[in-house]
Amino acid sequence: MAAAPNKEDTALAWLKRLWPLLLLLAGMAFVFAMGWQRYLTLQELVDRREALRAAIAGHTVVAILAFMAIYAATVALSLPGAAVLTLAGGFLFGWFWGGLASMVAASAGAVLVFLIARTALGEPLAARAGPWLAKLRQGFQEDAFNYLLFLRLVPIFPFWLVNLAPALLGVSLWTYTLATVIGIVPGSFAYSIAGKGLDSVIVAQQAAHQSCLAKMGSDAEELCPFVLEPRALLTPGLIAGFVALGLVALIPIAVRRFRRKPA
Repeated sequence: MAAAPNKEDTALAWLKRLWPLLLLLAGMAFVFAMGWQRYLTLQELVDRREALRAAIAGHTVVAILAFMAIYAATVALSLPGAAVLTLAGGFLFGWFWGGLASMVAASAGAVLVFLIARTALGEPLAARAGPWLAKLRQGFQEDAFNYLLFLRLVPIFPFWLVNLAPALLGVSLWTYTLATVIGIVPGSFAYSIAGKGLDSVIVAQQAAHQSCLAKMGSDAEELCPFVLEPRALLTPGLIAGFVALGLVALIPIAVRRFRRKPA
């Protein structure tokens, strides 16, 4: 007879632990079911740019706060579109305020995901970790700040994965938050500056589109779609800068490993 209450207590304990994660998953499913993620594209920003500018005219502070709330929710729900939102911040509010708002909102959303994942999954995983996972956690924790800084500076992994993995690998909240804020700064302002110059990019793309239409004749609409992607704004120099910053973040790890080698 005593087994049933124990099972109920265990189920209730797991529900208390998992409800924030389940709420996030439900929110993500709801957004995709409603199709709202389709608004987080550069094409939507291009198509609605004049309407957005008119909407925020005279309401800049409220608009920035609303933008930050949408950005933080996008990151927390692991939706695609963070890069587009950063471009939108620079386009709508200027490179400084847009970059600052993006940095704060992205950091807030990332920390929220980290806290939920650590509570729901990280602590139970640590208690049940096998030797290989325990060793991986220990190795990551030794240089957590530099590893995280590298992953933030060089976007080789999805943003949502970089938000979740540290929670499962036992990284402290302070280390995670500091590395996240510092690592997000270059990308936030780089994309924001690119967003500030979005009008000139749109004009250039539209000119190329019109030129293509004039050359292709009857099949022009199919052969010359006007599509603007975030990668169109990433120059080789900008990518090289991110990689260089990431490599700098790994220098302390390399030096520490070199010093550990026996003479």
